[in-house]
Amino acid sequence: MKKIANLYLILVFLILYIPIFYLIFYSFNQAGDMSRFTGFTLEHYESMFGDKRLMLILVQTFLIAFLSSLLATIIGTFGAIFIYQTKRKAQNAILSVNNVLMVAPDVMIGASFLILFTFIGFKLGMLSVLLSHIAFSIPIVVLMVLPRLKEMNADMINAAYDLGASHFQMLKEVMLPYLTPSIIAGYFMAFTYSLDDFAVTFFVTGNGFSTLSVEIYSRARQGISLEINALSAVVFLFSILLVIGYYFISQDKEDRHA
Repeated sequence: MKKIANLYLILVFLILYIPIFYLIFYSFNQAGDMSRFTGFTLEHYESMFGDKRLMLILVQTFLIAFLSSLLATIIGTFGAIFIYQTKRKAQNAILSVNNVLMVAPDVMIGASFLILFTFIGFKLGMLSVLLSHIAFSIPIVVLMVLPRLKEMNADMINAAYDLGASHFQMLKEVMLPYLTPSIIAGYFMAFTYSLDDFAVTFFVTGNGFSTLSVEIYSRARQGISLEINALSAVVFLFSILLVIGYYFISQDKEDRHA
C-alpha cells in the first residue's frame, strides 16, 4: 500500500512539474519557437532583462505583492483576534462573510471591484490593484491565523493579565509571539496569491499600469515568444527561493517556541 501511495505521489509531481521544466528548457532554445530545440543560448534572457517595460512591470508586480500581503497580514491577524474574541454565533456569521472571497469565482470578484471603483469614480491603476489584492488576501490570512489562535492555551492569556499586563502587553509578549508561525504562513500565502493573480487584476488595472500575469497574457495572444519562457523561469526560481525561505523561517520560529 505504501509503494502505491509513493508511486501516486511521484505521478502527481511529474504531471505538475514536467510542463514547468519543459517551458524552462525551451527558454534556452536558440530557435525562436518551441517546435524543436536547436541549441543552447541565453539571448532570450538577455532580451528579457533588456526590456525596460517588462522590468518595470516585474518591479510593479513584486511591489504590489509585497505591500498587499503586508497590509493584509496586519489587518487579517487583528481580524482573526477579533473573531476569536467574539461569541460563537457571531464568529460563525463573521467567518461566513470572510469566506465569501475565498469561494467566489475570481472573475466575479474582479467584476465586482470594477463596478465599485467605476461607481465611486475611483481611477483604475496601481492603487485600485493594491486595494483589490488586499481585499482578497485578508480572508487567506484570517484562515491561517485563526486555527492557531484556537489552539492557544487560554491560561497563557489569563496568566498575563493576572501578572498585571495590559491588553497591549499581552498582545505583544504572549499572543503575537505565539501566532508568529501562522502569521508568517499567512503572509507568504497572501504574497503568492497576489503574485500570480490574473482574473481580479485584469479587471482593475486600467491604462498605464500592468502586472506580470496580465502582461504575459497580452504577449501570449500576439504569438509565442521565448522571452515569456525566460520570464516564467525567473519567477519560478524566485518562487522556489520563497518556499525555501519560508521553510527555514518557520522552522526557526517553531524551534524557538518548542
